[in-house]
Amino acid sequence: MDITPGLPVAICLVILIGVTVTANRVAGIGLGRAAAVAGLRAILQLGLAGLVITAVVGSIWWSLLAVTAMFAVAVLTTARRVEAPRSWPWAALAMACGVLPVMGIVLATRTIPFTGIALIPVAGIVLGNTMTAHTLVGRRVFAALREERGQYEAGLSIGLTADQSIDEVIARRVPEGLIPNIDQVRTAGVVTLPGAFIGVMLGGGTAVQAATAQVLVLFAIMATQSVTAGVQARLIRARRLLPDDLRVTLVS
Repeated sequence: MDITPGLPVAICLVILIGVTVTANRVAGIGLGRAAAVAGLRAILQLGLAGLVITAVVGSIWWSLLAVTAMFAVAVLTTARRVEAPRSWPWAALAMACGVLPVMGIVLATRTIPFTGIALIPVAGIVLGNTMTAHTLVGRRVFAALREERGQYEAGLSIGLTADQSIDEVIARRVPEGLIPNIDQVRTAGVVTLPGAFIGVMLGGGTAVQAATAQVLVLFAIMATQSVTAGVQARLIRARRLLPDDLRVTLVS
């Protein structure tokens, strides 16, 4: 089974984006334009990605360069999403601490071959989900630090260090960024059939091969998100990874 670009796909995409925009307008959500722009960008970017991957996949060195570029874009995107663009080096450190060991384990155990055709899609899935977790954790934690400034100051007033006072605010927020993926793992095969499973099936693989690939991806995502969130929390407590406004207000 394959999905070939053509008129049926084009019609389907137009209808789906129309439903999205209409639903936003009727419900007053206000994201119809953003969704339409995002959809157009997805078409252009995925088309370009397909051309680039086709060109580099035969060379492991070009494939590694492509993965590095994907990592850079993920870091810059999440740094903007958490409103801490100047803290991008620390965001990169948090994500690298999760992604590099996990990909190293996957490759060292020969679960996937060290080839571009295997490395690029697996790394892309892991990177995308790591970026999502970093963004969710950052947005929840920074919102809490702004809203619960009094709790932070109360901690300082009773003798806690700045790191400890920050932890009092963020400790219960950090896990919230990991819950969506844990729920996806818990319901995989029952409620959801995630992308890797569908991809292998559409590519002609067996159900067992599809299930194996999906379990591998889900476990890799859980590991990299957990490590990234842990390092991210440490960097926030140390006041390294912060938006500019919090960098000013969170003083010891």
